Amino acid sequence: MSERAERRPGPRAVRGDKLDQPQEQRARVLPRITLTQEAFGVLSEQFARFMGTAQFLIGMTVFVAAWIAWNVLAPRSLVFDEFPFIFLTLMLSLQASYAAPLILLAQNRQADRDRVALEQDRARDERNLADTEFLTREVASLRLALREQATRDFVRSELRSLLDELEERSIVRAAEDDARDNRH
Repeated sequence: MSERAERRPGPRAVRGDKLDQPQEQRARVLPRITLTQEAFGVLSEQFARFMGTAQFLIGMTVFVAAWIAWNVLAPRSLVFDEFPFIFLTLMLSLQASYAAPLILLAQNRQADRDRVALEQDRARDERNLADTEFLTREVASLRLALREQATRDFVRSELRSLLDELEERSIVRAAEDDARDNRH
C-alpha cells in the first residue's frame, strides 16, 4: 500500500466506528410514532367506517366540485390545476391507494372477529346439545321409573274397587246376619 492510502482515514474511521463497538445513538429530530398492530387496526376500522358514510361521500363530492369550479372559474393567475385536472386525479388516486389496503385490513379484522364469534357460537351450541341430550335421557329415565310407580289415578281406581268389594261383603254379611236372625 502507498503511504497516502495508509494515512487517509476511511469512512468508518472518521466517525470513530469500529465493528467491535456499538454505534453511538444519534439524537432524533422527529419524534418516533409507534403504533401497535391493534391500535393501527382500530384506526383503519374507524377510517373504513367513515369512508362508508354519507358524510364522507357528500364531503368528497363538495371538495371535488369546489376544486373543479375553482380551477374552471377562477382568474388564470389563481388556477393551480388546469382542465385535465392532473393534480386532482393524482390526489384521488393517492387517497384510493391508501384507502383500499386500510379497508381490506378492516375487513380482515372483522372476518377474524366473525370467525371467533362463530367458534364461540359453535362451542355454545355443542354445550346446549349436550345439555339437551342429558335432559332427554333424564326425562326418559323418569318416565321409565314412573311406569313402575303407582300413579294417582291407578291408586284411586284400586281404592274404589276395594271399597266396592268391601261394601258388597258388608251387604252379603248383613243379609246373612238377617237370615240367621230370622231363623232363630
